[in-house]
Amino acid sequence: MIDLKVDSAYPEDQGCGRARLDPETMLYLRVSPGDLIYIEGRTRTVAKVWRMSVNDWNQGKIRIDNYIRANAGVSISDKVTVSVVEKPVAAESVILAPPEDLPKDIPINYNSAVAKLIDFPIHDNDSVPIAVGMPFIPMQYVSYKVVSITPPGASIISRDTEIEFSDQPAEGFEGMKLVSYEDIGGLKTELQNVRETIEMPLRHPELFNKLGIEPPKGVLLYGPPGTGKTLIAKAVANESGAHFISIAGPEIISKYYGESEQRLREIFDEAEENAPSIVFIDELDSIAPKREDVTGEVERRVVAQLLTMMDGLEEMGQVVVIGATNRLDAIDQALRRPGRFDREIEIGVPTEEDRREILGIHTRGMPIEGETRIIEYKKKLDAASADRKDALEEEFKEISEEVKKVREEMIQEFAARTNGFVGADLAALSREAAMRALRRYIPHIEMDSDEIPQDILESMEIKVSDFRDALHDIHPSAMREIFIDLPKIKWYDVGGLNNEIEEVREAAEYPITRREKFENLGIKPPKGVLLYGPPGTGKTLIAKAIASESGANFISIRGPQILSKWVGESEKAVREIFRKGRQLAPSIIFFDELDAIAPARSSGTDSKVYDTILNQILTEFDGIEELNGVVVMGATNRPDIIDPAILRAGRFDRLIYVGEPNENRG
Repeated sequence: MIDLKVDSAYPEDQGCGRARLDPETMLYLRVSPGDLIYIEGRTRTVAKVWRMSVNDWNQGKIRIDNYIRANAGVSISDKVTVSVVEKPVAAESVILAPPEDLPKDIPINYNSAVAKLIDFPIHDNDSVPIAVGMPFIPMQYVSYKVVSITPPGASIISRDTEIEFSDQPAEGFEGMKLVSYEDIGGLKTELQNVRETIEMPLRHPELFNKLGIEPPKGVLLYGPPGTGKTLIAKAVANESGAHFISIAGPEIISKYYGESEQRLREIFDEAEENAPSIVFIDELDSIAPKREDVTGEVERRVVAQLLTMMDGLEEMGQVVVIGATNRLDAIDQALRRPGRFDREIEIGVPTEEDRREILGIHTRGMPIEGETRIIEYKKKLDAASADRKDALEEEFKEISEEVKKVREEMIQEFAARTNGFVGADLAALSREAAMRALRRYIPHIEMDSDEIPQDILESMEIKVSDFRDALHDIHPSAMREIFIDLPKIKWYDVGGLNNEIEEVREAAEYPITRREKFENLGIKPPKGVLLYGPPGTGKTLIAKAIASESGANFISIRGPQILSKWVGESEKAVREIFRKGRQLAPSIIFFDELDAIAPARSSGTDSKVYDTILNQILTEFDGIEELNGVVVMGATNRPDIIDPAILRAGRFDRLIYVGEPNENRG
């Protein structure tokens, strides 16, 4: 018996009934992978032992998913008592009841559900995850309650266990899948910050009383759309057990005088009555815009009411407000001070490592290429004689390892190829790949029949090629308004410019594709590359080739398109271009016809617009915000009229002449 601290499960363990322990704990308990253990918090449940990753060793932790945590009546950071199940038995029969909140029309394939429950550990009054929906679309789970088990106590479901699904829902049991920390990929630091600010004050207010400080009242989550702001808020609410009230900004606005403020007061009153509570305001900028920028009196009054309510949170007790927005600068500055929104946490675009984790979450319920062979071998193992079982088990292990490797390589490949993708984009990629796979099986399915044949369901799998095809249709959401469908030009399509191509690749492509080599050697790559030469020599063609070959996000700007008749709009367009470049890094910003927007300031032009645009570009090049992972390229056939300030080292570092072809290059 040993006491351990609870931590969240690895994404691949969601719904598998696994408890991860380190080798030292396993040795102390004298258990091996696959053995059953009791986990005791406020209630007792069972789980199957599995080994932790090396990074988690010697920390006194146990990693379990939200289903096991719910069965044990504990949350993350709680202590549980772990002991060994001495003589686990196979369950003879199990009766599972649906939750009361299960929708009537939700599709559940019970044959598939039974197959997934084989080798699943269960205990009296446990809830078990049942997959619902299409068999290989990113899965959703519903918790079913164990209302009867024979024999009672700790058991494991075998192929001989008789599983019955009750028609009557379990009384007082709600099991529709709630968002948990296992559903959030990456964002470890951000999630930790949110938990410190929100979960700790709600669960242990005595800590703040002891220190003589007031707990935080609000957290503002900001970042691009689709990065997981709303998901984090829901996960924290579910895991902390707090009463959750969600406000979609515009729904509280009313045309009647005083009614908008009244709705806001009612929401905070409800939060106070049901404390501990979390009030989540999505799209905060829609109800709390800057008061000096709005003309309507309603918006001003709503902002004032929100300020008043947040100042009164101290008297309300355990109430925390979470705001989410992708337009941080549009929010009234009075809200952005300590005592109201105490912490501002950026939920940014995920890194490659984060994307790997997110893809793992969205594909964990998908049968990836080769997994149908595992099902076939399981059937062979069940039917095999005793003398054949050992040989088949070895083959089964080899096939399982192969399929696991295919899955890992696929996730690695697409994590590397999805620069600038946010969580919502990766979910869309997984869904689109599944839909492409589904189209292959539709001709074999009779759409009029009530149930799809089991052999067709078992044969369904998603190929890596489905993901590759889907990637052509899914683009980063931050690039939607600036996305251009470039032709797939390769380096071999560019003739007679070998020296120029090599220079461009060294300056613009290699810093992106071979970044670690630059870092190891301590070399800072050039910030900008300018291609100049007579018209028609291949400058834009080289830019298209590097866009296709580098795999970076490519933002193409034709000089004159950023000019505007409104004062300040042209400079704003330049700021937005560079902001998107940083956000979508690694990226390439390509200015075609650079001379159109960056002429020499002493050229005698009447308009000062060109001067202000040039000043903005110079500031973006070497201002306070660094261009990490962003390469700026320009093309011109008039380098003589471009302002010298932009051509110096540190801006356009490399000037590459693309000349007329000679006899050998023609």
